[in-house]
Amino acid sequence: MNIAEREEQIIRIQSQSPYPQINQALQETLRAEATRVTQAIVEAALVEEVQAHLEQQQTDQRPRRSGYYQRTLDTQYGRIEELSVPKLRRDNDEREWVILQRYQRALGSLLDFCLGLYVMGLSLRDLQEALYGILGNVLSVSAVNRITLQAQQKMNQHRNGAIEKTPPILIVDGVWVSIQYASEQWWEDQAGHLRKLRQAQDCVILVAMAIWPDGTQCILHYEVAPQESQEHWKTFFKNLSERGLNPQLVELVVSDGTTGLPSVLEQYLPKAEHQRCVTHKVKAILRHLSYENLPTHDEQGQKLSKKQAKEQILQQIQADAYDIYKSADYLKAIDALKIFVERWQPIEPKAVQTFLIDIALTFNFYNFDVSLHSLIRTSNALERFFREFRNKADEIGAFPNEDSCLTVFFLIVQRDHAKHDRLKNLGE
Repeated sequence: MNIAEREEQIIRIQSQSPYPQINQALQETLRAEATRVTQAIVEAALVEEVQAHLEQQQTDQRPRRSGYYQRTLDTQYGRIEELSVPKLRRDNDEREWVILQRYQRALGSLLDFCLGLYVMGLSLRDLQEALYGILGNVLSVSAVNRITLQAQQKMNQHRNGAIEKTPPILIVDGVWVSIQYASEQWWEDQAGHLRKLRQAQDCVILVAMAIWPDGTQCILHYEVAPQESQEHWKTFFKNLSERGLNPQLVELVVSDGTTGLPSVLEQYLPKAEHQRCVTHKVKAILRHLSYENLPTHDEQGQKLSKKQAKEQILQQIQADAYDIYKSADYLKAIDALKIFVERWQPIEPKAVQTFLIDIALTFNFYNFDVSLHSLIRTSNALERFFREFRNKADEIGAFPNEDSCLTVFFLIVQRDHAKHDRLKNLGE
């Protein structure tokens, strides 16, 4: 896919956004991050320009580097107060800065055009091509690589920063993505160069969402893993602890039925109760319906076809299961469960048997304030975020590397946090 196609792709995604009116909180968040990344890009480009200038000088006349001086630079995102500009021991006043001249003329939209293209999956060579129209041939592919890594490091600092306050509730789950990795196989390009063959692999981004007593939610931690296994969940929670999460203060962890997670929680979050996602629990019933005892008529006495009878069974058992968890308190929920079993055991015994496995883990949300019940009895809050991320990931296909994948994830995290700040400020 070429640059024009990528740019068209980004415009299409933006136009389909369910939030066309970006609020002030989102604008400020993205503007601050864009200014920081712009500073990293420009400073790295200035170093590359100086290095290229020195390499063009004769050895006996080549001046030496002499540290940096600070200057301000106004960008379309805000003012950079202390831009570090490299100095030489002599001839500083005589030389012209190509980067700064071109920045003031055209680089203001660099992030919208180039960094946006990169996080959508553009290769480094494509990014160099995109930069050429703005910076000419000042930057080599290796220089673009170093600049891109610095921009990503800024984002990783946010992702891996210290956790200063531990939330009482976590929702954890994983979202699957496709990422390209170098294989042991080689291929020959048109120029005759041998290159390692890159193959797409399915990986999972393990994610923890924090839930606070007032209902505030935010993405707390995320990392790429080969699979959603017990060992990788151990690594995940170990990394959370190393960032500063206090295991003694986590009271509840909400998840689906991931195998191996309960034992990991016992080891790393010993005080936390485990809440099984109610939505996943109910959906598990539907996979075990036998439809052996189908009704012949509906409640109005109308005759049902076999297809209609199956649909009626599915809707009724699903509605009855969800109603259990709409009960006002734990005791009423247990009464509703007894009624559910009495009604459905004779009709769908296998489905009911499956539903009752670890059923106690679906009631732990009742130990928390009623205002949180609808939020913490399922992992739906995190699933909604995953749907937004998948919309972007599906446009890209296979991410070119893990950094690109996590950068896209980070940008969506920032947007999601700003969105919830807006809703909180509006009292919604």
